Amino acid sequence: MIELKNVSRCYYLGGEEIRALNQVSLTVEDGSFLALVGPSGSGKSTLLNLLGGLDRPDHGEILVDGQAIHKLSDKQLARYRREKIGFVFQTFHLIPAYTTYENVILPLQFTTLPGKEKQDRALAALKTVGLADRLRHRPNQLSGGQQQRVAIARALVNHPQIILADEPTGNLDSKNGAEIVNFLKGLSQQGITIVMVTHNLEMAAKAKRTVRLKDGKIV
Repeated sequence: MIELKNVSRCYYLGGEEIRALNQVSLTVEDGSFLALVGPSGSGKSTLLNLLGGLDRPDHGEILVDGQAIHKLSDKQLARYRREKIGFVFQTFHLIPAYTTYENVILPLQFTTLPGKEKQDRALAALKTVGLADRLRHRPNQLSGGQQQRVAIARALVNHPQIILADEPTGNLDSKNGAEIVNFLKGLSQQGITIVMVTHNLEMAAKAKRTVRLKDGKIV
């Protein structure tokens, strides 16, 4: 379970304080599919970064399975991200010179898993997203939808409990976007918690629950 308790995050621009999040409290059950919606600057990506341990709150608490991640050291946060979190981004972030397989296995190169297990995990993740026949293709040989599925396979390879998806359909047409969101929905039905940021209300409607943010607050 994810719990946010009165979480605030402030930034300073030109000497002016900007409250990206303002006293946000939220609970996300295990296996939920949550969509975060709202206008640009409402705090959606800030909230996602806090959940992923990429940023820290100025005030409040963030608990994941009872663990206070806002109190973790940088080294502990890196382990938290490696073991519990999978990230999916709008722009895929695939390495152009790497094959599909090499992009997916990359996160495992920083673990102490045996080589055979790394290979098996990468192949299993690609099979899960339906790309087992595209192992040797490079990103420029894949469609946008296929590239995003490679990114999802990369997110799955560490067997995360939570996937954080920031505008995962933003660079896709409506057909491929719907396929990606339906795939994420299927992962939530398998017990993986999905938190997705989107501007697309049609895609948000596919989630089990929608939370709207405005000016750093849940409305």
